Amino acid sequence: MNKYLLMLGGGLMQMPAIEAARKLNCHITLADGSENAFCKNLADVFAHVDLKDVDGLITLAHKMKNTTGIDGVFTAGTDFSASVAAVAQSLDLPGHSLEAALNASDKTRMRSCFALSDVPSPKFAKIDKNDLDSFYALSSERFLEKFGFSEKNFPLVVKPVDNMGGRGCKMVFSAQELIQALKEAINFSRTKTAILEEYMDGPEFSVDSIVYNGKIIITGFADRHIFYPPYFIEMGHTMPTAYGGEDIEKLIYTFKLGVKSLGLTCGAAKGDLKLTKNGPMIGEIAARLSGGYMSGWTYPYASGIDLTEQLLRIALGMKPTLDLFLDFVPCNAFSAERAWISIPGVVKEILGLSEAEKIENIKQVFVRSKVADKVVFPQNNVEKCGNVISQGKTRESACFASEEAVKKITILLEKNNTETENFLTQPLSTDYPCSAYYDSSDDFAKIVKEIEKMSGKLCFSDGLPSGFNDGLPKFLKSYKHLKDWNGKTLEFAFEQFCKIILNYNCVKNNTKKEIAEKDFWKAFLRGGIQGGLYIV
Repeated sequence: MNKYLLMLGGGLMQMPAIEAARKLNCHITLADGSENAFCKNLADVFAHVDLKDVDGLITLAHKMKNTTGIDGVFTAGTDFSASVAAVAQSLDLPGHSLEAALNASDKTRMRSCFALSDVPSPKFAKIDKNDLDSFYALSSERFLEKFGFSEKNFPLVVKPVDNMGGRGCKMVFSAQELIQALKEAINFSRTKTAILEEYMDGPEFSVDSIVYNGKIIITGFADRHIFYPPYFIEMGHTMPTAYGGEDIEKLIYTFKLGVKSLGLTCGAAKGDLKLTKNGPMIGEIAARLSGGYMSGWTYPYASGIDLTEQLLRIALGMKPTLDLFLDFVPCNAFSAERAWISIPGVVKEILGLSEAEKIENIKQVFVRSKVADKVVFPQNNVEKCGNVISQGKTRESACFASEEAVKKITILLEKNNTETENFLTQPLSTDYPCSAYYDSSDDFAKIVKEIEKMSGKLCFSDGLPSGFNDGLPKFLKSYKHLKDWNGKTLEFAFEQFCKIILNYNCVKNNTKKEIAEKDFWKAFLRGGIQGGLYIV
Protein backbone atom coordinates (compact mmCIF):
# COMPACT_ATOMS: atom_id res chain seq x y z
CA MET A 1 0.00 0.00 0.00
CA ASN A 2 1.78 3.12 -1.19
CA LYS A 3 -0.79 5.87 -0.51
CA TYR A 4 -2.49 6.84 2.73
CA LEU A 5 -5.96 8.39 2.39
CA LEU A 6 -8.28 10.06 4.87
CA MET A 7 -11.84 9.50 3.61
CA LEU A 8 -14.61 11.67 5.03
CA GLY A 9 -17.94 9.86 5.15
CA GLY A 10 -18.77 6.17 5.17
CA GLY A 11 -22.27 6.03 3.69
CA LEU A 12 -23.50 4.38 0.50
CA MET A 13 -22.65 7.49 -1.54
CA GLN A 14 -18.99 7.14 -0.50
CA MET A 15 -18.72 3.47 -1.48
CA PRO A 16 -17.51 4.18 -5.05
CA ALA A 17 -14.75 6.38 -3.62
CA ILE A 18 -13.66 3.67 -1.19
CA GLU A 19 -13.66 1.08 -3.99
CA ALA A 20 -11.64 3.45 -6.22
CA ALA A 21 -9.16 4.01 -3.39
CA ARG A 22 -8.71 0.23 -3.12
CA LYS A 23 -7.92 0.07 -6.85
CA LEU A 24 -5.22 2.68 -6.24
CA ASN A 25 -3.72 0.57 -3.43
CA CYS A 26 -4.59 3.10 -0.74
CA HIS A 27 -4.55 2.51 2.98
CA ILE A 28 -7.92 4.01 4.01
CA THR A 29 -8.69 5.77 7.26
CA LEU A 30 -12.44 6.40 7.28
CA ALA A 31 -13.95 9.17 9.42
CA ASP A 32 -17.69 9.25 10.07
CA GLY A 33 -19.99 10.57 12.78
CA SER A 34 -21.89 7.27 12.90
CA GLU A 35 -20.28 4.30 14.59
CA ASN A 36 -22.40 2.10 12.30
CA ALA A 37 -21.35 3.73 9.03
CA PHE A 38 -22.38 1.70 5.96
CA CYS A 39 -18.78 1.34 4.69
CA LYS A 40 -17.07 1.03 8.07
CA ASN A 41 -15.84 -2.50 7.43
CA LEU A 42 -14.36 -1.56 4.05
CA ALA A 43 -11.75 0.70 5.65
CA ASP A 44 -8.40 -0.22 7.18
CA VAL A 45 -8.93 2.16 10.09
CA PHE A 46 -12.22 3.65 11.30
CA ALA A 47 -12.32 6.91 13.24
CA HIS A 48 -15.53 8.00 14.94
CA VAL A 49 -15.29 11.72 14.16
CA ASP A 50 -18.21 13.94 13.15
CA LEU A 51 -17.60 15.54 9.74
CA LYS A 52 -18.65 18.91 11.21
CA ASP A 53 -15.83 18.63 13.76
CA VAL A 54 -13.12 20.29 11.66
CA ASP A 55 -10.65 20.50 14.57
CA GLY A 56 -11.16 16.80 15.27
CA LEU A 57 -10.54 15.92 11.63
CA ILE A 58 -7.39 18.04 11.51
CA THR A 59 -6.16 16.35 14.70
CA LEU A 60 -6.83 12.95 13.12
CA ALA A 61 -4.98 13.95 9.94
CA HIS A 62 -1.92 15.15 11.91
CA LYS A 63 -1.95 11.89 13.86
CA MET A 64 -1.83 10.04 10.54
CA LYS A 65 1.02 12.25 9.37
CA ASN A 66 3.03 11.45 12.47
CA THR A 67 2.43 7.69 12.23
CA THR A 68 1.63 6.19 8.83
CA GLY A 69 1.75 9.40 6.81
CA ILE A 70 -1.07 10.96 4.81
CA ASP A 71 -1.15 11.62 1.05
CA GLY A 72 -4.65 12.96 0.57
CA VAL A 73 -8.09 13.74 2.01
CA PHE A 74 -11.32 13.18 0.08
CA THR A 75 -15.10 13.07 0.19
CA ALA A 76 -17.87 12.39 -2.33
CA GLY A 77 -21.63 12.77 -2.01
CA THR A 78 -21.42 14.74 1.26
CA ASP A 79 -21.71 18.46 1.93
CA PHE A 80 -18.39 18.63 3.77
CA SER A 81 -16.01 19.85 1.09
CA ALA A 82 -15.01 22.69 3.45
CA SER A 83 -13.92 20.10 6.02
CA VAL A 84 -11.82 18.42 3.33
CA ALA A 85 -10.28 21.75 2.34
CA ALA A 86 -9.50 22.64 5.96
CA VAL A 87 -7.62 19.37 6.47
CA ALA A 88 -5.82 19.68 3.11
CA GLN A 89 -4.79 23.27 3.84
CA SER A 90 -3.55 22.34 7.32
CA LEU A 91 -1.24 19.67 5.89
CA ASP A 92 -0.45 21.29 2.52
CA LEU A 93 -2.23 18.49 0.63
CA PRO A 94 -3.74 18.86 -2.87
CA GLY A 95 -7.24 20.34 -3.04
CA HIS A 96 -9.33 23.47 -3.32
CA SER A 97 -8.40 26.33 -1.00
CA LEU A 98 -10.46 26.61 2.19
CA GLU A 99 -11.74 30.01 1.06
CA ALA A 100 -13.00 28.56 -2.23
CA ALA A 101 -14.58 25.56 -0.50
CA LEU A 102 -16.40 27.87 1.92
CA ASN A 103 -17.62 29.91 -1.05
CA ALA A 104 -19.04 26.70 -2.50
CA SER A 105 -20.59 25.54 0.80
CA ASP A 106 -22.50 28.61 1.98
CA LYS A 107 -25.18 29.67 -0.50
CA THR A 108 -25.05 33.35 0.49
CA ARG A 109 -21.28 33.50 -0.02
CA MET A 110 -21.78 31.64 -3.28
CA ARG A 111 -24.45 34.07 -4.54
CA SER A 112 -22.25 37.01 -3.55
CA CYS A 113 -19.35 35.59 -5.58
CA PHE A 114 -21.66 35.11 -8.55
CA ALA A 115 -22.94 38.68 -8.27
CA LEU A 116 -19.41 40.14 -8.14
CA SER A 117 -18.48 38.27 -11.32
CA ASP A 118 -21.79 38.85 -13.15
CA VAL A 119 -22.60 35.14 -13.18
CA PRO A 120 -26.33 34.61 -13.88
CA SER A 121 -28.04 33.44 -10.69
CA PRO A 122 -31.19 34.34 -8.75
CA LYS A 123 -31.63 37.53 -6.76
CA PHE A 124 -31.27 36.57 -3.09
CA ALA A 125 -31.30 37.68 0.54
CA LYS A 126 -29.77 36.15 3.67
CA ILE A 127 -32.15 35.67 6.61
CA ASP A 128 -31.16 34.39 10.04
CA LYS A 129 -33.05 33.50 13.19
CA ASN A 130 -32.99 37.07 14.51
CA ASP A 131 -34.55 38.39 11.31
CA LEU A 132 -37.67 36.32 11.92
CA ASP A 133 -38.61 38.54 14.86
CA SER A 134 -39.04 41.47 12.51
CA PHE A 135 -41.58 39.48 10.48
CA TYR A 136 -44.06 39.93 13.32
CA ALA A 137 -43.09 43.56 13.96
CA LEU A 138 -43.47 44.61 10.32
CA SER A 139 -46.18 44.09 7.75
CA SER A 140 -45.44 41.28 5.31
CA GLU A 141 -44.96 43.95 2.63
CA ARG A 142 -42.37 45.81 4.72
CA PHE A 143 -40.63 42.55 5.65
CA LEU A 144 -40.20 41.66 1.97
CA GLU A 145 -39.01 45.20 1.17
CA LYS A 146 -36.38 44.92 3.90
CA PHE A 147 -34.76 42.10 1.91
CA GLY A 148 -35.25 43.60 -1.52
CA PHE A 149 -38.40 41.74 -2.57
CA SER A 150 -42.09 42.52 -3.02
CA GLU A 151 -45.37 40.64 -3.37
CA LYS A 152 -44.85 40.73 -7.15
CA ASN A 153 -41.79 38.45 -6.82
CA PHE A 154 -43.78 35.39 -5.71
CA PRO A 155 -43.23 32.50 -6.06
CA LEU A 156 -39.99 32.66 -4.09
CA VAL A 157 -37.73 29.86 -2.88
CA VAL A 158 -36.48 29.34 0.66
CA LYS A 159 -33.40 27.17 1.41
CA PRO A 160 -30.94 26.54 4.24
CA VAL A 161 -27.62 28.13 3.33
CA ASP A 162 -25.63 24.99 4.14
CA ASN A 163 -27.41 21.69 3.53
CA MET A 164 -27.93 19.23 0.69
CA GLY A 165 -30.51 16.73 -0.55
CA GLY A 166 -33.23 19.36 -0.77
CA ARG A 167 -33.68 19.42 3.02
CA GLY A 168 -35.61 22.53 4.05
CA CYS A 169 -36.05 23.74 0.44
CA LYS A 170 -39.52 25.00 -0.43
CA MET A 171 -41.30 27.21 -2.92
CA VAL A 172 -43.62 29.79 -1.33
CA PHE A 173 -46.47 31.56 -3.07
CA SER A 174 -47.46 34.16 -0.45
CA ALA A 175 -46.23 36.05 2.59
CA GLN A 176 -48.45 33.83 4.76
CA GLU A 177 -46.43 30.75 3.70
CA LEU A 178 -43.08 32.50 4.01
CA ILE A 179 -42.57 32.56 7.77
CA GLN A 180 -43.13 28.82 8.28
CA ALA A 181 -40.86 27.99 5.33
CA LEU A 182 -38.12 30.21 6.78
CA LYS A 183 -38.43 28.50 10.16
CA GLU A 184 -38.06 25.07 8.53
CA ALA A 185 -35.06 26.14 6.45
CA ILE A 186 -33.32 27.70 9.46
CA ASN A 187 -33.96 24.52 11.42
CA PHE A 188 -32.18 22.49 8.71
CA SER A 189 -29.21 24.89 8.64
CA ARG A 190 -26.07 24.19 10.66
CA THR A 191 -25.56 27.97 11.01
CA LYS A 192 -29.30 28.68 11.54
CA THR A 193 -29.40 30.79 8.40
CA ALA A 194 -31.68 30.65 5.36
CA ILE A 195 -31.58 32.15 1.90
CA LEU A 196 -34.58 33.70 0.15
CA GLU A 197 -34.30 33.81 -3.63
CA GLU A 198 -36.16 34.20 -6.90
CA TYR A 199 -37.69 31.08 -8.40
CA MET A 200 -36.04 29.94 -11.63
CA ASP A 201 -38.43 28.30 -14.06
CA GLY A 202 -37.08 25.91 -16.68
CA PRO A 203 -35.48 22.49 -17.23
CA GLU A 204 -32.80 21.57 -14.69
CA PHE A 205 -29.41 19.94 -15.14
CA SER A 206 -26.63 18.44 -13.01
CA VAL A 207 -23.04 18.94 -14.11
CA ASP A 208 -19.87 17.25 -12.84
CA SER A 209 -16.42 18.52 -13.72
CA ILE A 210 -12.71 18.19 -12.99
CA VAL A 211 -10.79 21.37 -12.19
CA TYR A 212 -7.07 20.80 -12.71
CA ASN A 213 -4.07 22.90 -13.72
CA GLY A 214 -6.21 25.88 -14.70
CA LYS A 215 -8.65 23.86 -16.82
CA ILE A 216 -12.28 22.85 -16.28
CA ILE A 217 -13.17 19.54 -17.94
CA ILE A 218 -16.89 18.79 -18.12
CA THR A 219 -17.59 15.15 -17.35
CA GLY A 220 -21.17 14.26 -16.39
CA PHE A 221 -24.09 16.29 -17.79
CA ALA A 222 -27.53 14.96 -16.79
CA ASP A 223 -31.17 15.97 -17.07
CA ARG A 224 -32.81 16.18 -13.63
CA HIS A 225 -36.47 15.21 -13.22
CA ILE A 226 -38.01 17.36 -10.46
CA PHE A 227 -41.59 17.03 -9.18
CA TYR A 228 -44.11 17.75 -6.39
CA PRO A 229 -44.15 21.46 -5.59
CA PRO A 230 -43.89 23.26 -3.27
CA TYR A 231 -40.94 20.92 -2.65
CA PHE A 232 -38.24 19.91 -5.14
CA ILE A 233 -38.21 16.12 -5.29
CA GLU A 234 -35.79 14.64 -7.80
CA MET A 235 -37.47 11.47 -9.04
CA GLY A 236 -34.43 10.65 -11.13
CA HIS A 237 -31.90 11.82 -13.67
CA THR A 238 -30.87 10.70 -17.14
CA MET A 239 -27.32 10.69 -18.47
CA PRO A 240 -26.31 12.22 -20.84
CA THR A 241 -28.64 15.17 -21.35
CA ALA A 242 -31.14 15.20 -24.20
CA TYR A 243 -30.23 18.84 -24.89
CA GLY A 244 -27.47 19.86 -27.23
CA GLY A 245 -26.03 22.55 -29.47
CA GLU A 246 -26.22 26.17 -28.40
CA ASP A 247 -28.17 25.39 -25.20
CA ILE A 248 -25.38 23.16 -23.87
CA GLU A 249 -22.68 25.60 -24.92
CA LYS A 250 -24.38 28.42 -23.00
CA LEU A 251 -24.94 26.25 -19.93
CA ILE A 252 -21.30 25.11 -19.87
CA TYR A 253 -20.04 28.66 -20.37
CA THR A 254 -22.16 29.87 -17.45
CA PHE A 255 -21.07 26.96 -15.26
CA LYS A 256 -17.39 27.67 -15.91
CA LEU A 257 -17.90 31.34 -15.03
CA GLY A 258 -19.41 30.22 -11.75
CA VAL A 259 -16.57 27.81 -10.95
CA LYS A 260 -13.98 30.52 -11.54
CA SER A 261 -15.91 33.09 -9.50
CA LEU A 262 -15.79 30.78 -6.45
CA GLY A 263 -12.03 30.29 -6.78
CA LEU A 264 -12.16 26.51 -7.28
CA THR A 265 -8.84 25.36 -8.74
CA CYS A 266 -7.99 21.77 -7.75
CA GLY A 267 -10.56 18.98 -7.58
CA ALA A 268 -14.23 18.47 -8.33
CA ALA A 269 -16.90 21.05 -9.10
CA LYS A 270 -20.56 20.07 -9.30
CA GLY A 271 -23.32 22.38 -10.50
CA ASP A 272 -27.11 22.55 -10.61
CA LEU A 273 -28.26 24.78 -13.46
CA LYS A 274 -31.53 25.78 -15.10
CA LEU A 275 -32.27 26.91 -18.63
CA THR A 276 -34.74 29.75 -18.06
CA LYS A 277 -36.49 32.04 -20.54
CA ASN A 278 -33.68 34.53 -19.82
CA GLY A 279 -30.96 31.95 -20.48
CA PRO A 280 -28.85 29.73 -18.18
CA MET A 281 -28.86 30.41 -14.45
CA ILE A 282 -26.91 28.69 -11.70
CA GLY A 283 -28.73 27.21 -8.74
CA GLU A 284 -25.56 26.19 -6.95
CA ILE A 285 -22.02 24.93 -7.41
CA ALA A 286 -20.39 22.60 -4.88
CA ALA A 287 -16.71 21.76 -4.43
CA ARG A 288 -17.33 18.03 -4.66
CA LEU A 289 -18.68 15.33 -6.92
CA SER A 290 -22.44 15.01 -7.28
CA GLY A 291 -24.44 12.72 -5.01
CA GLY A 292 -27.71 11.08 -5.95
CA TYR A 293 -25.99 8.14 -7.69
CA MET A 294 -24.67 10.33 -10.52
CA SER A 295 -20.89 10.52 -10.19
CA GLY A 296 -20.56 7.06 -8.64
CA TRP A 297 -23.00 5.09 -10.77
CA THR A 298 -24.80 6.62 -13.76
CA TYR A 299 -21.76 8.47 -15.10
CA PRO A 300 -19.50 5.40 -15.08
CA TYR A 301 -22.29 3.37 -16.72
CA ALA A 302 -22.81 6.02 -19.42
CA SER A 303 -19.13 6.86 -20.07
CA GLY A 304 -17.09 3.86 -19.01
CA ILE A 305 -14.98 6.23 -16.88
CA ASP A 306 -14.48 5.95 -13.13
CA LEU A 307 -14.77 9.67 -12.39
CA THR A 308 -14.23 9.16 -8.66
CA GLU A 309 -10.87 7.53 -9.34
CA GLN A 310 -9.81 10.51 -11.46
CA LEU A 311 -10.59 12.93 -8.61
CA LEU A 312 -8.93 10.65 -6.06
CA ARG A 313 -5.74 10.76 -8.12
CA ILE A 314 -5.76 14.55 -7.90
CA ALA A 315 -6.40 14.46 -4.13
CA LEU A 316 -3.45 12.06 -3.73
CA GLY A 317 -1.08 14.26 -5.75
CA MET A 318 -1.21 12.02 -8.81
CA LYS A 319 -1.99 13.01 -12.39
CA PRO A 320 -5.41 11.98 -13.75
CA THR A 321 -5.36 9.39 -16.53
CA LEU A 322 -8.16 11.22 -18.35
CA ASP A 323 -7.24 13.08 -21.54
CA LEU A 324 -6.53 16.55 -20.14
CA PHE A 325 -6.87 18.15 -23.58
CA LEU A 326 -10.61 17.46 -23.58
CA ASP A 327 -13.13 20.17 -22.73
CA PHE A 328 -16.09 17.80 -22.55
CA VAL A 329 -15.86 14.03 -22.01
CA PRO A 330 -18.50 12.36 -24.22
CA CYS A 331 -20.62 9.38 -23.18
CA ASN A 332 -20.87 6.27 -25.33
CA ALA A 333 -23.96 4.83 -23.62
CA PHE A 334 -26.95 5.99 -21.52
CA SER A 335 -27.90 5.54 -17.89
CA ALA A 336 -31.09 6.45 -16.07
CA GLU A 337 -31.73 6.60 -12.33
CA ARG A 338 -35.30 6.59 -11.06
CA ALA A 339 -36.68 6.69 -7.51
CA TRP A 340 -39.76 5.19 -5.95
CA ILE A 341 -41.72 6.82 -3.14
CA SER A 342 -44.53 5.91 -0.76
CA ILE A 343 -47.57 7.32 0.97
CA PRO A 344 -47.13 7.75 4.76
CA GLY A 345 -47.04 4.68 6.97
CA VAL A 346 -44.82 1.84 8.17
CA VAL A 347 -43.34 -0.71 5.75
CA LYS A 348 -44.75 -4.21 6.19
CA GLU A 349 -43.28 -5.79 3.07
CA ILE A 350 -41.70 -4.75 -0.23
CA LEU A 351 -43.08 -6.64 -3.21
CA GLY A 352 -41.58 -6.95 -6.69
CA LEU A 353 -37.89 -6.35 -5.97
CA SER A 354 -36.73 -9.55 -7.64
CA GLU A 355 -38.90 -8.78 -10.68
CA ALA A 356 -37.35 -5.32 -10.92
CA GLU A 357 -33.81 -6.70 -10.75
CA LYS A 358 -34.51 -9.12 -13.64
CA ILE A 359 -35.54 -6.42 -16.12
CA GLU A 360 -33.15 -6.13 -19.04
CA ASN A 361 -30.64 -3.25 -18.70
CA ILE A 362 -31.18 -2.87 -14.95
CA LYS A 363 -27.80 -2.66 -13.23
CA GLN A 364 -28.72 -2.03 -9.59
CA VAL A 365 -31.68 -1.69 -7.24
CA PHE A 366 -31.09 0.21 -4.01
CA VAL A 367 -33.62 -0.21 -1.18
CA ARG A 368 -33.51 2.75 1.18
CA SER A 369 -36.67 2.14 3.24
CA LYS A 370 -36.79 -1.38 4.67
CA VAL A 371 -39.34 -3.46 6.58
CA ALA A 372 -40.52 -1.73 9.79
CA ASP A 373 -39.21 1.66 8.61
CA LYS A 374 -41.49 4.66 8.81
CA VAL A 375 -42.09 6.23 5.40
CA VAL A 376 -43.53 9.61 4.40
CA PHE A 377 -44.51 11.33 1.20
CA PRO A 378 -41.18 13.09 0.57
CA GLN A 379 -40.45 16.73 1.29
CA ASN A 380 -36.78 16.28 0.38
CA ASN A 381 -34.56 13.85 -1.50
CA VAL A 382 -33.54 11.92 1.60
CA GLU A 383 -37.10 10.66 2.17
CA LYS A 384 -37.42 8.61 -1.02
CA CYS A 385 -37.78 4.84 -0.58
CA GLY A 386 -35.34 3.48 -3.15
CA ASN A 387 -33.67 3.86 -6.51
CA VAL A 388 -33.03 1.81 -9.64
CA ILE A 389 -30.21 2.37 -12.12
CA SER A 390 -30.08 1.21 -15.72
CA GLN A 391 -27.60 1.20 -18.58
CA GLY A 392 -28.67 1.11 -22.21
CA LYS A 393 -27.34 1.58 -25.72
CA THR A 394 -30.04 4.21 -26.31
CA ARG A 395 -31.67 6.82 -24.11
CA GLU A 396 -35.05 5.16 -24.68
CA SER A 397 -33.86 1.73 -23.54
CA ALA A 398 -32.21 3.11 -20.40
CA CYS A 399 -35.25 5.16 -19.40
CA PHE A 400 -37.68 2.34 -20.20
CA ALA A 401 -35.76 -0.15 -18.06
CA SER A 402 -35.54 2.04 -14.97
CA GLU A 403 -39.17 3.16 -15.23
CA GLU A 404 -40.41 -0.40 -15.71
CA ALA A 405 -38.38 -1.55 -12.71
CA VAL A 406 -39.92 1.10 -10.46
CA LYS A 407 -43.40 0.05 -11.61
CA LYS A 408 -42.75 -3.52 -10.48
CA ILE A 409 -42.10 -2.45 -6.88
CA THR A 410 -44.92 -2.04 -4.35
CA ILE A 411 -44.58 -1.14 -0.68
CA LEU A 412 -47.19 -2.89 1.45
CA LEU A 413 -47.94 -0.87 4.61
CA GLU A 414 -48.77 -1.97 8.14
CA LYS A 415 -52.45 -1.74 9.08
CA ASN A 416 -54.05 0.57 11.64
CA ASN A 417 -51.71 3.48 11.01
CA THR A 418 -53.08 6.95 11.73
CA GLU A 419 -50.78 8.72 9.25
CA THR A 420 -51.76 6.38 6.42
CA GLU A 421 -55.45 6.86 7.16
CA ASN A 422 -55.09 10.64 7.42
CA PHE A 423 -53.49 10.65 3.96
CA LEU A 424 -56.16 8.44 2.41
CA THR A 425 -59.05 10.52 3.78
CA GLN A 426 -57.76 13.82 2.37
CA PRO A 427 -59.64 15.20 -0.67
CA LEU A 428 -58.49 13.92 -4.06
CA SER A 429 -57.86 17.52 -5.12
CA THR A 430 -55.27 18.07 -2.36
CA ASP A 431 -52.27 19.93 -3.83
CA TYR A 432 -49.66 18.39 -1.54
CA PRO A 433 -49.30 15.56 -0.97
CA CYS A 434 -50.98 15.09 -4.32
CA SER A 435 -53.24 12.13 -5.05
CA ALA A 436 -52.10 9.12 -7.03
CA TYR A 437 -54.89 9.61 -9.56
CA TYR A 438 -56.65 12.92 -9.99
CA ASP A 439 -57.81 14.94 -12.95
CA SER A 440 -59.13 18.49 -12.64
CA SER A 441 -61.71 18.04 -15.40
CA ASP A 442 -65.44 18.37 -14.76
CA ASP A 443 -65.99 14.79 -15.92
CA PHE A 444 -63.60 13.46 -13.29
CA ALA A 445 -65.37 15.57 -10.65
CA LYS A 446 -68.62 13.85 -11.66
CA ILE A 447 -66.99 10.45 -11.17
CA VAL A 448 -65.87 11.45 -7.68
CA LYS A 449 -69.45 12.47 -6.85
CA GLU A 450 -70.73 9.16 -8.18
CA ILE A 451 -68.25 7.29 -6.00
CA GLU A 452 -69.57 9.16 -2.94
CA LYS A 453 -73.07 7.87 -3.75
CA MET A 454 -71.99 4.21 -3.99
CA SER A 455 -73.73 2.00 -1.43
CA GLY A 456 -72.46 -1.45 -2.42
CA LYS A 457 -69.94 -3.73 -0.72
CA LEU A 458 -66.83 -5.39 -2.14
CA CYS A 459 -66.07 -8.86 -0.78
CA PHE A 460 -62.39 -9.93 -0.62
CA SER A 461 -62.87 -13.06 1.50
CA ASP A 462 -62.16 -15.64 -1.21
CA GLY A 463 -60.38 -13.84 -4.05
CA LEU A 464 -61.48 -10.87 -6.11
CA PRO A 465 -64.86 -9.16 -5.86
CA SER A 466 -67.34 -9.64 -8.66
CA GLY A 467 -66.27 -7.85 -11.84
CA PHE A 468 -62.64 -7.28 -10.83
CA ASN A 469 -61.47 -10.10 -13.12
CA ASP A 470 -62.67 -8.05 -16.08
CA GLY A 471 -60.17 -5.27 -15.46
CA LEU A 472 -60.61 -1.62 -14.57
CA PRO A 473 -64.29 -0.73 -14.05
CA LYS A 474 -66.01 0.97 -16.95
CA PHE A 475 -66.56 4.24 -15.08
CA LEU A 476 -62.76 4.72 -14.77
CA LYS A 477 -61.60 3.47 -18.18
CA SER A 478 -61.45 7.01 -19.63
CA TYR A 479 -58.74 7.76 -17.05
CA LYS A 480 -56.75 4.53 -17.37
CA HIS A 481 -53.74 6.54 -18.66
CA LEU A 482 -53.35 8.64 -15.47
CA LYS A 483 -50.01 7.90 -13.73
CA ASP A 484 -49.17 7.84 -10.05
CA TRP A 485 -45.92 9.07 -8.48
CA ASN A 486 -44.08 5.88 -9.48
CA GLY A 487 -45.25 5.87 -13.09
CA LYS A 488 -48.00 3.24 -12.68
CA THR A 489 -51.02 4.00 -14.84
CA LEU A 490 -54.41 3.57 -13.20
CA GLU A 491 -55.02 0.54 -15.41
CA PHE A 492 -51.61 -1.02 -14.61
CA ALA A 493 -52.00 -0.38 -10.87
CA PHE A 494 -55.44 -2.01 -10.80
CA GLU A 495 -54.17 -5.09 -12.65
CA GLN A 496 -51.18 -5.28 -10.31
CA PHE A 497 -53.48 -4.92 -7.30
CA CYS A 498 -55.63 -7.84 -8.48
CA LYS A 499 -52.57 -10.08 -8.98
CA ILE A 500 -51.26 -9.26 -5.50
CA ILE A 501 -54.64 -10.01 -3.90
CA LEU A 502 -54.78 -13.37 -5.65
CA ASN A 503 -51.16 -14.30 -4.81
CA TYR A 504 -50.80 -12.79 -1.36
CA ASN A 505 -52.72 -13.76 1.74
CA CYS A 506 -54.03 -10.27 2.47
CA VAL A 507 -57.13 -11.67 4.18
CA LYS A 508 -56.14 -14.20 6.84
CA ASN A 509 -57.93 -17.56 7.15
CA ASN A 510 -60.58 -16.65 4.58
CA THR A 511 -62.28 -14.42 7.11
CA LYS A 512 -65.14 -12.59 5.48
CA LYS A 513 -63.82 -9.17 4.46
CA GLU A 514 -66.33 -6.68 3.10
CA ILE A 515 -65.39 -3.12 2.27
CA ALA A 516 -67.67 -0.27 1.28
CA GLU A 517 -67.29 0.20 -2.45
CA LYS A 518 -66.95 3.98 -2.13
CA ASP A 519 -64.24 3.66 0.55
CA PHE A 520 -62.21 1.34 -1.64
CA TRP A 521 -62.27 3.57 -4.72
CA LYS A 522 -61.57 6.74 -2.74
CA ALA A 523 -58.55 5.02 -1.16
CA PHE A 524 -57.35 3.68 -4.52
CA LEU A 525 -57.61 7.03 -6.32
CA ARG A 526 -55.98 8.86 -3.41
CA GLY A 527 -53.25 6.36 -2.50
CA GLY A 528 -52.90 4.26 -5.64
CA ILE A 529 -52.19 0.57 -5.29
CA GLN A 530 -50.89 1.21 -1.76
CA GLY A 531 -54.21 2.76 -0.79
CA GLY A 532 -56.16 -0.17 -2.25
CA LEU A 533 -53.98 -2.77 -0.52
CA TYR A 534 -54.07 -0.88 2.79
CA ILE A 535 -57.85 -0.71 2.97
CA VAL A 536 -58.16 -4.41 2.07
